[in-house]
Amino acid sequence: MLTILDKYILKRYLVTFLGIMLLFIPIGIMISLAEKIGKIIDNEAPLSEVIVFYGNFSLVLGNLLMPILLFLSIIFFTSKLASNTEIVAMLSSGISYWRFLRPYFIGASIVAILIFLMGQFIVPNASIGFNEFEYKYFKKGRQTRQTTNIFNQLNEQDFIYVSSFDPQRQIGYNFTYEHFNEENQLDYKISAANIRWIEKDSIYRLTSYQKRKIREGKELIRSESRLDTVFSFQIDDLTPVSYVAETKNLFELNKFIEEQRKKGAANVNTYVLAKYKRWALPVAAFILTIIAVAVSSVKRRGGMGLNLLIGIALGMVYIFFDRIFGTMAEQSGFSPLLAVLIPNLIFGIIGVYLLQKAKR
Repeated sequence: MLTILDKYILKRYLVTFLGIMLLFIPIGIMISLAEKIGKIIDNEAPLSEVIVFYGNFSLVLGNLLMPILLFLSIIFFTSKLASNTEIVAMLSSGISYWRFLRPYFIGASIVAILIFLMGQFIVPNASIGFNEFEYKYFKKGRQTRQTTNIFNQLNEQDFIYVSSFDPQRQIGYNFTYEHFNEENQLDYKISAANIRWIEKDSIYRLTSYQKRKIREGKELIRSESRLDTVFSFQIDDLTPVSYVAETKNLFELNKFIEEQRKKGAANVNTYVLAKYKRWALPVAAFILTIIAVAVSSVKRRGGMGLNLLIGIALGMVYIFFDRIFGTMAEQSGFSPLLAVLIPNLIFGIIGVYLLQKAKR
């Protein structure tokens, strides 16, 4: 049963968080619109598509900024409570410090559920429309509209490479497929100017196709101007890691990771890391809440400004640790699970220590 105190703090928690979200997201939209309005006009993007794009943009941006905006909002309103000596009055009435934290944890639970649903189901779907609009209008006619230099190890013997990939049109350029025998020697190599996925026929169409075989020290070459064929890999194997992960929901990503593991893909750790990060974000809501309350519930001579400064410094260090361990997991054999757990564990301990200090 929520008391008047719980409702008061919980209301401030959620209203301040929502207010800061509604403040920062429109600013992000206005900055993006000011930067890209020329391209929207030049490429004659329909108004309906622009509106849908910025709806998707809001979801993607909101999901990206949600943890740090939650952190800042808690520091903001808790510092006001401290500066108005409201926290002192609450504790002087006989309420324990841990009881004072109860509405904060209720608020963190609500936000954690929102972050989970956003990250696992809503934002992946929004990312598809967001990226398609980007490639269609903002990067139209430029080489940068395609993600570049994509290499994928399908299994121990098969490798594919494209110099660039257009996710919207599902075309890879300068395609290469290499198959090695059990002695780790090149058995054959397929190359093409481009490879296109024909969804209605479930085939790949190769342009300027060439296949080179090595047989008894001799090189056999077969060439075709165009060839329709099938491969054991999927179009997602030609898609960059970041693009694949951000457009798949919870169940799709789990299935995709399992498929990559069966094929022995070399970059599966990157997908697993993206999966664990989605699960870690709701936990981060609690950790950031603990740290924010510990930093801002103490009345300081510098006031809210000093609390914000301390909070932002801690937040930057947290992001730094998260990036460092994430890079280690992507580029080395470091465990993705540990890469996600270690920063949260370290800052969870820091948060509990700061709470104990604030309590005293």
